[in-house]
Amino acid sequence: MPNYSTQKRLAASVLDVGESRIWINPDPEVAGELADAITREDIRSQIEAGNIKAKPKKGNSRARYRVRAAKRAYGHKKGQGRRKGAKGSRSPGKEVWMTKIRALRRNLKELREEGDIDRHTYRMLYRKAKGGEYRSTAHLNAYIKAKGLTRSD
Repeated sequence: MPNYSTQKRLAASVLDVGESRIWINPDPEVAGELADAITREDIRSQIEAGNIKAKPKKGNSRARYRVRAAKRAYGHKKGQGRRKGAKGSRSPGKEVWMTKIRALRRNLKELREEGDIDRHTYRMLYRKAKGGEYRSTAHLNAYIKAKGLTRSD
């Protein structure tokens, strides 16, 4: 097959694609015509004749990504060796706080509505929660039990 580097370069420019995407007809019958095509006009006529075409774009398959994402959603592939970045960058401190405080406040409201604690105790515990005194709802409940703050009817 003759060297069509000039034709490839011109065709890439005319078709507005990369040189690697240019297909040139390998048929020896049209080899002479293609070798003589050295102007953009000649290249355009060869494109119309179907001797030069642009290959379709190649995409990247997302199949492997989907499999990996499914495993991560399940909790796999997330061990220590996979982690880059500090603890606070993987789950920002503010998000951790928001999740925790919302759980604590929800728990406090339930206790108040069920009548397990009175409104004064609720307020006091609410303020302590806001101050970051409790690590979790379990810690809050343990504190309430230890201090005997439940309403004894």
